Amino acid sequence: MTTSAPTVFFETEKGADAQLSSSNNSSVAASCNIDESYKYIFLPICYSFTFVFSITLNFVVLYRSFRHTRHWNASLIYMVNLATTDFMYGLSLPFLVASYVMRDDWVFGDFMCRLVRFLFYFNLYCSIFFLTCISVHRYLGICHPMKTITLETKRAVKGTCVLVWIAVFALTCPIFRFAKTQNLPREGKGSREMFINCWDDAIDKEFHDYIPYGVTLHFLGFFVPFSIIAWCYSRVVLTIFRTLHSQPPPPQRVRSGTGCESVAGIGGEGMSIILGAQSPYVNRRRKSIKTIITITLLFALCFFPFHVTRTIFLLLKVTSKVQCHTLRMVSICYKITRPLASFNAWLNALLYFLTKEKNGPCCQKPEHAHHGLLWPLKMLGKGEEEENEFEEIRNHKENGPTDKKNTHRGLP
Repeated sequence: MTTSAPTVFFETEKGADAQLSSSNNSSVAASCNIDESYKYIFLPICYSFTFVFSITLNFVVLYRSFRHTRHWNASLIYMVNLATTDFMYGLSLPFLVASYVMRDDWVFGDFMCRLVRFLFYFNLYCSIFFLTCISVHRYLGICHPMKTITLETKRAVKGTCVLVWIAVFALTCPIFRFAKTQNLPREGKGSREMFINCWDDAIDKEFHDYIPYGVTLHFLGFFVPFSIIAWCYSRVVLTIFRTLHSQPPPPQRVRSGTGCESVAGIGGEGMSIILGAQSPYVNRRRKSIKTIITITLLFALCFFPFHVTRTIFLLLKVTSKVQCHTLRMVSICYKITRPLASFNAWLNALLYFLTKEKNGPCCQKPEHAHHGLLWPLKMLGKGEEEENEFEEIRNHKENGPTDKKNTHRGLP
């Protein structure tokens, strides 16, 4: 006896209880009607919240970076690129809000449908890739400080940012092919009306072609960078704790000709330079700890739940004998984690505010702290001349008149 393939009601942010024909998935055992009317309230609120905060915070980051920062370091270059893509994504959110308020009726045309869907994933994976670059930068700065000084120049960092933009665009440009609009019937009480739906992944007849691309996108765009970040931060944490426990118990203080005291020590796998609470190494270590905590929270809240639930969602749609309650649970989880993934558009700005340098008048470093900034060059054998020149200028200012007077007396 032959049976016709059942029709499965499974809505994936596309249309109100949109019918997904299972003609390509005849293994689905029974039809499943999932009520997702809650999304017409939940999603507009979340996306409106994200729009306001992403535009505001990222504008502040870009404004302060371009108007109030003279010297850009590697972290700031990465942050400006991160804020730029987040700001671009924020500009696309009003279209999604309007669509959900109108109960999935897309009135902005097919091109804007493709562009808005593209910007979501482009922003998502640009954020992940730039956060990976920041993590690798922190790893090199803590575990291999000499390589950071010699290899990680501004030109290299800018080149890395260009490569990230190109790689993410190549990774996400197929979305322009799969995302499109389609006329769908909306089942109502005693009425049947048509509406234009903007598909997030692919229409029914192209969905099997989308599955390999979707899984590959998740693997290359999330799981590989996540593995890199996990490895880098595990090494950073081990190095930090090893440095804390391997510092010499009675540090030897050395008084220089300027009357400034400094303490130095080398231990552990990396290099530990102890120059007091205001030393570059201590500040870098504090910033690294803040960066580790912030990026870990970003991945735990935004990226990890979304990619896990969406991967399961894609695989279940082509898996045989899926129970209705399983589809319903995965659908709800996917709807909840999708706006959480968009929160990264404003949560990324926390990295800027938590790790930015404090150069205000109230936070000026003491004079002896600037004296210690030459330690990386000195370790490379290049800072001795600069340090001697610094000493000569200081001595000239303090003892210049006396030396001149002694010279006239013929004293040696």
